[in-house]
Amino acid sequence: MVEKMRAMVLERLAPIETGPLKLKEIERHQIKTPNEILVKIHACGVCRSQLHGIEGDWVKYGIPPALPTIPGHEIVGEIVEIGSKVTKFRPGQRVGISPLHGSCMACDYCRIGKEHLCDAADITGESMLGGYAEYITVSEDFATAIPDSMKSEYAAPLFCAGITAYKAVAAAEPAHGKKVGIFGVGGVGHLAVEFAKINGCRVIGVSRGKNHLDVAKKVGADNVIQYGSDQSEFLSTLKKEEGLLDAAIVFAPSENAVGAAIKSVRKGGTIVLGVLANIPDFDVFSEKTIRGTLIGSRQDMHDVVRLAKEYSIGIVYESHHLEKANDVLVSLKQSKIEARAVLTP
Repeated sequence: MVEKMRAMVLERLAPIETGPLKLKEIERHQIKTPNEILVKIHACGVCRSQLHGIEGDWVKYGIPPALPTIPGHEIVGEIVEIGSKVTKFRPGQRVGISPLHGSCMACDYCRIGKEHLCDAADITGESMLGGYAEYITVSEDFATAIPDSMKSEYAAPLFCAGITAYKAVAAAEPAHGKKVGIFGVGGVGHLAVEFAKINGCRVIGVSRGKNHLDVAKKVGADNVIQYGSDQSEFLSTLKKEEGLLDAAIVFAPSENAVGAAIKSVRKGGTIVLGVLANIPDFDVFSEKTIRGTLIGSRQDMHDVVRLAKEYSIGIVYESHHLEKANDVLVSLKQSKIEARAVLTP
């Protein structure tokens, strides 16, 4: 008898308000290779990138690569079965799965520990069926152990929002006393505030909404500044309260915000982009550096979990049942999610 599982399946691209994700019973994942593990999902975080994929915003980037599919790429669950050659885990252990579901392990990037840049990487919830479901399989090499002390709903956001924030802060070259602005303090940005504080930075949270500024203060931002559409007004306030920044990290999906971030940084400073955006009005003579950032390696993922435990990082999240995925994504689209939402089967 074929075992079944519940999953929120995307069969067509459409506005999230139309409820394109459908709760279905489909064939449950089965272990197919000796090094795979079968995981019963406890929690899966909800990421804005899924919203872009579901609504068709990223078709030009090949996302999603095929339909039907199951979104979801920040997953925590319990191992219920292991392949014959698995040595790192045993049934009953909890693990997390990030967007990096697998890579070729042989290219130049994989050989130097940057497997997240592998051209043949498999992406959870895109090229591979994702976590808006009850079960998933993954190679033991691309699963990360979860400490017993971590609640699954707490840990799940670490596997995309957490590693994205961690890598973005690292790209900003943090140091004690360095002034870092976080533009867009939502599901990813609030964790970037905390990683920057761990590194001794003075952190300025920047966001349009008061609720997100309140989140920034809650997790330790030294100052917050509200951002409208008027760059001049924002820059005037910033210079008055803080002076120019040493670095800016952008998670706000707005080219206006990207432009403001570039202008907010002193000459020779660094701007890290965690969003897809054109780069407006860049003055090459200011010797500023603009960097992109993309999730992270398996070692980065281990480091994120270690730091979350060591520093008791405060993850602001709310939990919802799996079948409410459409409603949760609508709330995310309308900026009604305080920081991160998590689905539980």
